[in-house]
Amino acid sequence: MLKAWPAEDIDAELIRKGPVAIVGYGNQGRAHALNLRDSGASVLVGAREGGTSSARAKADGFEVLAVGEATRASSVIMLVTPDETHRHLFESSLLPALQPKKTLAFAHGFSVHFKEVTPPAGVDVVLVAPTGPGTKLRSLYLQGQGLPCLVAVAQDASGGALGTALSYAHALGASRARILETTFAAETETDLFGEQVVVCGGLSHLVTAAFETLVAAGYPEELAYFECVHQVELLAGLIQRKGVAGMRQAISGTARYGDLTRGPRVIDEHTRAAMEAILREIQSGDFAKEWMGESRAGGKKLERLTRAAAGHPMEDVGRRLRALMPWIDPESSG
Repeated sequence: MLKAWPAEDIDAELIRKGPVAIVGYGNQGRAHALNLRDSGASVLVGAREGGTSSARAKADGFEVLAVGEATRASSVIMLVTPDETHRHLFESSLLPALQPKKTLAFAHGFSVHFKEVTPPAGVDVVLVAPTGPGTKLRSLYLQGQGLPCLVAVAQDASGGALGTALSYAHALGASRARILETTFAAETETDLFGEQVVVCGGLSHLVTAAFETLVAAGYPEELAYFECVHQVELLAGLIQRKGVAGMRQAISGTARYGDLTRGPRVIDEHTRAAMEAILREIQSGDFAKEWMGESRAGGKKLERLTRAAAGHPMEDVGRRLRALMPWIDPESSG
């Protein structure tokens, strides 16, 4: 059972004692910066001058400095760029500017856990990981709510690293939901596992295979898409709100009987064996080595696989049907 930290046990003032540098200004970094500022923290943004993220941060009213300068000027440095960028960014810009008694923070434990970066001994190293995308983190904060957040400590040079992580999470609005203490290893390995076997890899390949099965059997592509892809959001939402058992109570008896009698034939002992093998690859560091090698080689395999998947006939069907339902994504009918 993870330890939960209620708001009354957190020193909210800690994060306000010195500037916080947000390195990376994508959706997650922007949400961190805005929520922290609205909670009373002094925030700088570390970004490359002239880049898109630099312009966006300036438009939001933040002072933007080069990454090394932002690191020197701040007491807490949150690194929220993609995992594959951490080693180069850390070695070229952060490490030379990381003086003792600073706190280096991460929103995902990958680069620390798999030793892509090795922080110096004199700094605190913490994890503050909201359990959702930056857009959700920001929208819930503005509504007076919050996303649950995971915190962890990898290095406690000051003796107060956990307090800083908790204060940072509190400023994000996470204590309005729940702040849970974990470890870098547990957060990283479970996050990768969930991505690979359920929310990204598992789900995308499941709906694609189901679509292909119906189309191969002669059913119209539109029906295959509606039944195997479009309705996923409905069921996922039910599970999020009510749990799996609650979802089963909300669906028809026909659907529930099919779920409980046919589902185990899809997710069987072979599927579980594959999941266990994937988890072992994550735990051993084999996946991290493979991904870092692919990234440093230019990402050609990833680009090829992404391009091939995007060319699947299901994608054309989806684009046509989503164009009929603009309310699904008000910003795009594609």
